[in-house]
Amino acid sequence: MVLTLLAFIIALGVLIVIHELGHYSVARACGVKVLRFSVGFGPVLWRRLDRHETEWAVSAIPLGGYVKMLDEREGNVDPELLAQTFNRKTVWQRIAIVAAGPVANLLLAALLYAGLSFYGSVQPQPVLAGPSVGTVAALAGVQERDQILRVDGRTVESWTDARWHLMKTMTNRGLSELEVRDAQGAVQRRLIDFSAADIRDMEQDLLSREGFQLALPTPVIGEVMAGSAAEQAGLRPNDVILQVGELAAPNAKTFVDAVQAHPGQPVSLRVERDGAELLLSVTPALALDEASGRQVGRIGARISGNFPTVRVQTGLIASLGHGVVRTAEVAGFSLKMLGKMVVGEVSVKNLSGPVTIADYAGQTARIGLEAYIGFMALISVSLGVLNLLPIPMLDGGHLLYYLVEIIRGSPPPEKWMELGQRAGFGILMLMMAVALFNDMTRLFT
Repeated sequence: MVLTLLAFIIALGVLIVIHELGHYSVARACGVKVLRFSVGFGPVLWRRLDRHETEWAVSAIPLGGYVKMLDEREGNVDPELLAQTFNRKTVWQRIAIVAAGPVANLLLAALLYAGLSFYGSVQPQPVLAGPSVGTVAALAGVQERDQILRVDGRTVESWTDARWHLMKTMTNRGLSELEVRDAQGAVQRRLIDFSAADIRDMEQDLLSREGFQLALPTPVIGEVMAGSAAEQAGLRPNDVILQVGELAAPNAKTFVDAVQAHPGQPVSLRVERDGAELLLSVTPALALDEASGRQVGRIGARISGNFPTVRVQTGLIASLGHGVVRTAEVAGFSLKMLGKMVVGEVSVKNLSGPVTIADYAGQTARIGLEAYIGFMALISVSLGVLNLLPIPMLDGGHLLYYLVEIIRGSPPPEKWMELGQRAGFGILMLMMAVALFNDMTRLFT
């Protein structure tokens, strides 16, 4: 719980500071006097006044922040300071100041994605498990141990990339062509038809439901117990199981199943040891499975898994390009999902609030720094996209007003803006209520 809260507060604090620094820096560049820069709301925990007479503050509730600028609409202004008021700046300057916050979040996401790409990471190769009958993957002819080489002509190295491209096609209910290398080493093509895919519940692993899952790991012998059937058969730690009985290329689960199914009966094994293949025979000892109460076979060795992996890493320039492209793709995907929610193609229960975000912050922090940075990049994109929505009270709502001002040649009437603010407040409260309801539902179910 402590790690979850700490990870959540750090992530949210960084993203809020970057967002508000975007507004602050452009406002200062445009000659606007900034009265206050606040991280959080409620009781002030810390404050400091700088040489520009801007108050910097940290408040108790870390669920937002704001930059307060000098503005005639909020009170009387000394005549000598009128040139520094926000409302007297040109419409293009006001657009730049308001847009700078969301843009700062998108730029941060691009830098985080670029940093991850430049640093590199070890990821699973896109080697697929055999799909269940009737799934989209099965209907397309996907086979056990198919390794994805290309998705719609794009070379993919890792399961992360393959999954991303497949998800984009799936949410569009389109067609996708996979180029795969099958278990025999032949290159094949699989045409994937997602036209009938159900994408309403994005909380589920939609690709897994349609038969796209990573193959289970190849079984590897770990610790061998003294005097066990495994030791008597000549098995050693790090032996890779290539075949058990008639079953070629078993995974960890099917190997254990085969052993358990032959108590007291010899089972032939083909293993790889130090690059050479060996043929062995093991006779599993008779044992009682406490869970099922039946007699099963045990060989007395720990079984670990060997996932095929690849290190994905790019150079400095390529990583910057990757960061920009990934940010644009994630932003576009987020907008598309919001649009599908509005028209009912995707369930609103996919909206997440602070409880779910905090949970993911804690989970990714436990996994490691790379996962946590990836989480921060994703949330930074979401924050940028959300604030650019044309909803009054958000940055995008103000940009909408400025667009109307450009078209009309004058600001919208005050009555319009008041109605817009009320409507925007209602929309945001509704979204927050739905998100919190979803959070509580996830928490208690």
